[in-house]
Amino acid sequence: MPADSSIAAYALGSTDAEHERLIRQAAIFDPFTERLFRDAGVEPGLSVLDIGSGLGDVSMLVARLVGPTGSVIGVDQDPSIVAKAQARVAGAGLRNVAFTISELGEWSSDKPFDAIVGRLILEFVPNAGTIVCSLAKLLRPGGVLAIQDACWGPFLQLSSRLPLRAKCASLIYQAFERSGTNMDMELVLHRSFRDSGLPAPNMRIELPIGVDPHFARWVSDLFCSLRPRMDQHHLAYDEVGSLGTLRQRLEGEAVAAKVFGATVGLVGAWSRKLKVD
Repeated sequence: MPADSSIAAYALGSTDAEHERLIRQAAIFDPFTERLFRDAGVEPGLSVLDIGSGLGDVSMLVARLVGPTGSVIGVDQDPSIVAKAQARVAGAGLRNVAFTISELGEWSSDKPFDAIVGRLILEFVPNAGTIVCSLAKLLRPGGVLAIQDACWGPFLQLSSRLPLRAKCASLIYQAFERSGTNMDMELVLHRSFRDSGLPAPNMRIELPIGVDPHFARWVSDLFCSLRPRMDQHHLAYDEVGSLGTLRQRLEGEAVAAKVFGATVGLVGAWSRKLKVD
């Protein structure tokens, strides 16, 4: 892949607290990701590449879908997070997953993959179209590319009726946007798939919602991880109040208003590489 498609500075950092947040987030998102990948055709026996594999949650999910006759290679640029992913995979007893350390824009393979997947990664890439084009070249004919990323509109809309949640949602959005994150991935994915030569992608947008307190924690966790970016970009967050009690206040606000919690929406896109006649 060309060097100009490497991952931009990750807006959320790489602290232990952020890693713990990612694991909690994966527990919410995994059912939606699994459904997308199953519908895309990720099945037993396939060889799969997981881009931006991070702590390995998506790689482990896919490893269970492809079974012992399949294989998964996760690629990430952070050696410390790859080491944690390897330990988690070993602890889970999965033997069909391996990880490699590489800049996304520099990784290549001599052997084509049956499927390439990724979750919440292309939003942090300066040129997502370049990445998708390069990934398509790593697929065998008939292979599938399935990507899931963030869609912000539903979260912002549902947060607008709750003052505290709305303030948090707006600051979270601004922190990502000012850090160079792609905030319109539903449009970026569709355009990138088409520009890569792949058939028009199948697409869906899904929104995790519920009354479980995990949703309030998701907002407070994300807010806290982004606080350094808010400081960097001079975003004032005094009105949000103490971060030590933010989760409890978000939960109390939702309970008092008798409304459900929500996370960011998940936009999924998948397409199969055309077979050569």
